[in-house]
Amino acid sequence: MTDLAIIDYGVGNLRSVERAFAATGNHATVTGDLSVLRQAKGLVLPGVGAFAACMKALSSRDFDELVRDRVAGGTPLLGICVGMQLLFEASEEFGNATGLSLLRGQVRRLPDEELVPQVGWNQIRKRNFHPILSGIEDDAFVYFVHSYYCDVDDPALVAGETDYGITYPSVIGRGDLCGVQFHPEKSQAVGLRMLSNFANRVRCGSWNDVPQAIQPAET
Repeated sequence: MTDLAIIDYGVGNLRSVERAFAATGNHATVTGDLSVLRQAKGLVLPGVGAFAACMKALSSRDFDELVRDRVAGGTPLLGICVGMQLLFEASEEFGNATGLSLLRGQVRRLPDEELVPQVGWNQIRKRNFHPILSGIEDDAFVYFVHSYYCDVDDPALVAGETDYGITYPSVIGRGDLCGVQFHPEKSQAVGLRMLSNFANRVRCGSWNDVPQAIQPAET
């Protein structure tokens, strides 16, 4: 059985994510094989480009139902960039495209007062504790490339937030369902630590085996 599978639906920097996991000492398999994806202990949902195109590619392979079923069954899942956005109900990008609806909220465009897309390094400020951020300092820098953000209904989902014209969720977490708006595979030591945290959760079967993070400052 594969411990960690990166869902290959023709979208995203799959090999870069695979290499990033390898750099942490964790093997991740890039696969579009439904039987492998059904058996994997943990899943990674990458995404690059337009929300609607990513969702169409995912559903054309029946991976949308697979993701819903696996998450409902308790399988840990990490969404990366557009892969995080797909976890929500819909996106206003190019109209109104429906997402996986695993979490309540909408995907909206960043404010035009800022340069869009946001490309480059920005900080994540801890909000609600989630072990995906174990070992990550508050206000750590990570690498972003995006024009849209997740407007979440439940503030308790927000593990980390970032300022760019507005304050938006850059890390979300509810139990074993996690997402990051930035690219951990491009975020050097901080991104690798987060990938390692997720891989440890998958391998060990519990977040309790992930070293505790520095708790977020009270606001």
